[in-house]
Amino acid sequence: MVTVKMLKPYYVKTEEKYVRIILAYQYFSVVINKKVYQFIPVESNEIRINRRTQMVENTEAVFAFQNGKDIVNVSMSKLISIPDFLNQLHSIAESYYHTEASLRKTDQEKAIHLFIDELERDNIKRLIDMTLDSRDEEMFYSLTKLL
Repeated sequence: MVTVKMLKPYYVKTEEKYVRIILAYQYFSVVINKKVYQFIPVESNEIRINRRTQMVENTEAVFAFQNGKDIVNVSMSKLISIPDFLNQLHSIAESYYHTEASLRKTDQEKAIHLFIDELERDNIKRLIDMTLDSRDEEMFYSLTKLL
C-alpha cells in the first residue's frame, strides 16, 4: 500500500494550457509497507495538470523513490488513485486553474478594451471633421497619422 507522506513542489510553472508541478529530492516522499521512500528525479520529475479540466495529463509518468539502496518505481496512474495525493496536488495547483469566472473576466476585459479603442477612433474622426471645418491643415495631417 502506498500513502503520500509529503508533497511539496520544487517550483510551479504555468503555461497557457498546463500547470507544471516540478518535483525535486526531499520535496516528495511516500510510505510503502511502513517504510519512507524519498523521491529521486531519475525518470519523471514533473506533474502536468490541464488548467481548464484540472486533470493530470501525464498519466504515463513513472516516479522513482529511494529508501537506502532500495529503489521503487510508482506510476502516476497509481498515485492519482490515492485520494490524499490528489487533494494535495489540487491544493498546490488550484490558484493556477482557469475557472469560468476568470475566463469570463478576461473576455469582458477584452471587450472593454475593444470598446475603448473604438471610442478613441471615433473621437479622432470627429476631431478630423472639426479640423476640416476650420481648415487647419497641420492639425488634419497630425490627426490622420493617428488612424
